[in-house]
Amino acid sequence: MPNFSINIIPDHKQVTANEKESLYHAMVVAGIPLKASCGGKGTCSDCKVLVREGKVESLTTGMLTEEEQKQGYMLACQCFAQSNLVVEVPEESKLTEHRIVLSNNPAGGSIAQNGDERIGILEEEPERAGEGPDIPLFKRLFLKVPEPSLDDMEDDIGRVIRVIRKETGVELLRPTLNVLLTLPNILRQAGWKVTVSLAEGKGYKSVEITGVEPGHIEQKYYGLAVDIGTTTVVAKLVDLESGQTVGIKGTYNKQAVYGDDVITRIIHTNEYPDGLRELRKVVVETINELIEDLAKEQRIKQTDIRTVVCAGNTTMTHLFLGLDPTYIRLEPYTPVVNNIPAVRASRAGLNVYPMAWVQCITGVASYMGGDVTAGVLVSGMAFAEELTLFVDIGTNGEMVLGNKEWLISCACSAGPAFEGGGIRHGMRAMRGAIEKVRISPGGAKVTCCTIGNVPPTGICGSGLIDCVAWLYKSGIIDRSGNFVSDVKSPRIRDSAEGKEFVLVWSEKAGRFTDITISEAEIKNLIRSKAAVYAGIRSMLQMVGLPVEAIDRVVIAGGFGRYINIRDAIDIGMFPDIPLEKYSYVGNSSVKGAKLALLSKKARDMLEEIAKKMTYLELSIGNTFMDEFVSALFIPHTDLGLFPTMQKR
Repeated sequence: MPNFSINIIPDHKQVTANEKESLYHAMVVAGIPLKASCGGKGTCSDCKVLVREGKVESLTTGMLTEEEQKQGYMLACQCFAQSNLVVEVPEESKLTEHRIVLSNNPAGGSIAQNGDERIGILEEEPERAGEGPDIPLFKRLFLKVPEPSLDDMEDDIGRVIRVIRKETGVELLRPTLNVLLTLPNILRQAGWKVTVSLAEGKGYKSVEITGVEPGHIEQKYYGLAVDIGTTTVVAKLVDLESGQTVGIKGTYNKQAVYGDDVITRIIHTNEYPDGLRELRKVVVETINELIEDLAKEQRIKQTDIRTVVCAGNTTMTHLFLGLDPTYIRLEPYTPVVNNIPAVRASRAGLNVYPMAWVQCITGVASYMGGDVTAGVLVSGMAFAEELTLFVDIGTNGEMVLGNKEWLISCACSAGPAFEGGGIRHGMRAMRGAIEKVRISPGGAKVTCCTIGNVPPTGICGSGLIDCVAWLYKSGIIDRSGNFVSDVKSPRIRDSAEGKEFVLVWSEKAGRFTDITISEAEIKNLIRSKAAVYAGIRSMLQMVGLPVEAIDRVVIAGGFGRYINIRDAIDIGMFPDIPLEKYSYVGNSSVKGAKLALLSKKARDMLEEIAKKMTYLELSIGNTFMDEFVSALFIPHTDLGLFPTMQKR
């Protein structure tokens, strides 16, 4: 089977593919990331390309418009080379850097220059007061060990353990074989003054003595806190002596080329023999690139990183460690493991100290992972009197309701709309994405703000919420999401997919076509917001409480940072309670991972939270579906639940 040469322009990169391998797969394997909400199944139009020279076989046109087809666009995932090719990849098809939230600074902090938004914001708010470093996961201690005598003939390791217990209060300690092999000579040559290294591995009852070195070692040592998100990955480099974050980096999860959501990625592992290996490889590469960048920035060796804590949803932790995620998506939805024991960095594939322990924060269920456990810890809700609703919205809507007495959680499939998926001109929060929308009555004037203040190339989740809210408030759509028939505007027109509204005309866009939102896409977003609200209502019904009982709402995650809360309430996504009850906690996943790095108390709390949390499976019974159907209107079928909107 011949291999054909493919010249990718305008980047002038060369890849090869045979006639049975799609252009999309060939480019992904060669490290040229393309957008693909559907994971390369041909059901979206994200990976469109122009074949400038050569012959291809094209299987389907997916969601490409007639205009795009006339211009020569094809879907890379549906094209197979029949000769050598020259292929142009337009900017809107490239998977570029996402905007990464590295701080919950209300002003958004400062973004690095030169367009490198991956560097992001270095300032951060202090994490929960009172949870400072007590016993970090890795620690060095300088010890003066009492010498043996005829009156004190305890063995060498026993003498070391005795002093460690006195210094730390840790009772259960175990030395490694390497420590025992060198211990006698080191103790005596150092005059019984040594530095010991202690490491705690999750799942092991004792703390490991990993090293004994002569004298007082003052070399700094670090831990890494990692949020493995479906969309983005964020890593914090932490000085384990001071407890300070010395560096923070974020980038997009390279698994995105295999699909936007966890279900698409799980399916990929089932459909391709090397699917699981591919997904594990790219997420490990993503983390290792962040590790390399952080080490270079701080001018340290990567081996100075002596412990790692990861927080992620259940699927992400399975894919990170190479565990089979198949049954996460199949009824009755059981993962391989919720409480994953620690593994060595060399086994996990992370380029830090090879024998460093890598730990994943405990999850609760298939769709309630360690990222949520971490968020609940950071919010403080599990130890507070007030009733708190914790919400983390992405392709999944993960929510926890409760206080120090009880915690109930659920996860609903919000769909990809909040991440820009399933929307013709939808996109992730990348440069050129419309993030804010304002529409005048009747739709005469539309104002859009984009990430990077550049011409718009699409619209991301926060912009979609704004867009639907203002289409309704300006009288263009009715409560069910249909365009109002008697509104006459040049922006409302018919298309092959039905009626649509033009947000940005092509001459003002950063692409060759108008940026639009269709009636079908508006209803898609209404279904997404309905799922979130129905999940909240289902939890409230489970415990017999009204919406008014909620004392505060804590919103987490990158998407949550940019949501206009008023607009989200207006479309019926969040409860209509006073705005002052809402707060934003930032990336609570990585914050919780940092706390676990530094504090034994925090680690114990995380285990307690996971055990305490009751998971509500929404597919059981009729409650969720009844609530979902009722929420398929703006803001809701029952306007009494939204008194503020009713008054206006």
